[in-house]
Amino acid sequence: METKIFKNVTLGDQVIIQNPSMIGVPPRGRKDGELETIIRANSIIRAFTTIYAGSTMGEGLQTGHGAMIREDNIIGNNVSIGTNAVLEFKNKIGNNVRIHSGCFMEDVEIGDYVFVGPNVVFTDDLHPMFCPTYLKCKGGAKVLDLARIGANSTILPGVVIGRNSLVGAGSVVTKDVPDYAVVVGNPAKVINDVRKLKCISGYQERPYSWPPYLNEM
Repeated sequence: METKIFKNVTLGDQVIIQNPSMIGVPPRGRKDGELETIIRANSIIRAFTTIYAGSTMGEGLQTGHGAMIREDNIIGNNVSIGTNAVLEFKNKIGNNVRIHSGCFMEDVEIGDYVFVGPNVVFTDDLHPMFCPTYLKCKGGAKVLDLARIGANSTILPGVVIGRNSLVGAGSVVTKDVPDYAVVVGNPAKVINDVRKLKCISGYQERPYSWPPYLNEM
């Protein structure tokens, strides 16, 4: 199997695309080349990745094997999208973001220096399925700069996850998370402040006492 690059795809310098991948796939109802697809310099697209037409990706993008990026995604610089992650429509991803393997998101806005652990699911539909006012409802979540979301968490529609906050693994986030808060559980509740955490390994006085978090602590 060979990589297929459709029409109107712009690749920056030193972009590596491993076989087989599909780049610039026209969405349903669109013709080949009707929408522009941009992947900027020094990006690595690993095998079995599918990228639909109509998305723009910054420099230094890395995808894992089998990642899928649909149309209308805007992705910043130095973003990693893990193996089998699915980015549906209308996500906006900032710079220096890690989206780990197996994640799912649609209509989500993510700031800079955000970590999204494996198998995190973002939901965007309050009343599935066939709700007649779907497009008027809350839509996806918003994740502010420096936030971290632990593995296997579920983020409900329309919530805001605050700056430099920490969502514990396996949490179900049903309402907004304050800046600097540590939340865990189902439904997720505030249990601590990131600035008060101690390093349980003992190697550091406290976690996140390094860049880019240093000035936040």
